[in-house]
Amino acid sequence: MSAEDDIFEYWLMDMSDAIDRFINGFSKEARQYFDYSPDSLDFLERWLIERYGTIELLHQKDQAAVVDGAARYVGQVFRRHLGGKWFIDNNDKKNVYYKRPQLSGMKGQLAQFSPLSLVTASLDRRTGSYMSSIFKKFEAKAEK
Repeated sequence: MSAEDDIFEYWLMDMSDAIDRFINGFSKEARQYFDYSPDSLDFLERWLIERYGTIELLHQKDQAAVVDGAARYVGQVFRRHLGGKWFIDNNDKKNVYYKRPQLSGMKGQLAQFSPLSLVTASLDRRTGSYMSSIFKKFEAKAEK
């Protein structure tokens, strides 16, 4: 196992604690919305849009814990409802999600899926419901 694989294994082991740290950064009132429901994705997305006027603000180094926490939470919402597992590709430098945590084996999944990319795309789209719309598309494909 490589050092990069060890780092990913630690990242996985820290999943629950990292999400707790992320959610605990919100007010007590806001925390109630983080119930791992598909609707909670809309709450998170609206918060991200209000907090970050541009994707560049989200990508600043001092926002790494927020980005990581949001991506982890989004991934776990998808996993709880659609199954799947986390993995990382540390080998294929041509892979668009090279060295980025992804989910595989979800119901309705037809292509590679990175929760981090979904978080950043939601800031680009700025609809307030982009992440949940993607979730609903997976869910609809899973039901077929």
